[in-house]
Amino acid sequence: MSRPLQLVAVTLVYLMGTTIALARGHALDAPLLAWGYVGVIFVSASIHYANEYADHETDALTSRTPFSGGSGALPRSGFSPLIAFWAAWVALTMGLGVAIAALVLSSYPWPAFGVLLFGAFFGWMYSLPPLALAWRGWGELDNAMLGGIALPLYGFTVQAGWVDPAVIAICLPFGALVFVNLLATTWPDREADSQVGKFTLATRWPASKLRRLYWLGAGVAFLSLAALAGSVLPPLVASGGFVVLPITLWGAVTYTRWHSPFPTVAAMILMLMIYLLAWGRLAWLG
Repeated sequence: MSRPLQLVAVTLVYLMGTTIALARGHALDAPLLAWGYVGVIFVSASIHYANEYADHETDALTSRTPFSGGSGALPRSGFSPLIAFWAAWVALTMGLGVAIAALVLSSYPWPAFGVLLFGAFFGWMYSLPPLALAWRGWGELDNAMLGGIALPLYGFTVQAGWVDPAVIAICLPFGALVFVNLLATTWPDREADSQVGKFTLATRWPASKLRRLYWLGAGVAFLSLAALAGSVLPPLVASGGFVVLPITLWGAVTYTRWHSPFPTVAAMILMLMIYLLAWGRLAWLG
């Protein structure tokens, strides 16, 4: 039910946070890296299962793409959605259990545990009551905050031992691209979402307004990249990030005009890889 590519993305974003910590002068603690990863991968799986449970009706109606429409496992199999619900609880219990064990058995930092709890709570509240943010037009912002900022911040905090506000600024350009990616991936599902009462921004707003919001999100990404260059963003990272600009413009021009969100997804993934490689280069070679 959880897409392997989504878990690969979680892994890469977690490692991005780790490389930021190393580049900013913190030593690598391999056991902590492993403890933190096992905890977050189970919590992430629980969020995916919870979303599969909440979205089983819309997933049965929508035309899936490789980037939208859920895994499709429940509609294909005919299994009860409760399987996803209980799988979510099992995965969450395992993830938090691993984190608690790490607190007891290692130097896993309490601030990292706090970030993990924050991510677990708002990840579940993306699709489930009482908040059900994705059903009320707040899911795009929630998901961008979690995947674009909180997850790399968690990877950083596992190594650094504390929450550094500068890392939030560092991750802002990537987080803004995650936001426009959410705009793009919810667009193909808008009709199915509307039928079951899931009111994402794509179901609430006209295409013209959505396109303006996309341009705003893209503007935040690249203006913040320029503004932070030379301060918290090393020149290598900032200049590398601008490689993504043409693909993002392609995504902006095709958004709401193409069914597939491919250009925007490609821009987000490329930004992730550039961040990961650039920060890794600074961490290992200086």
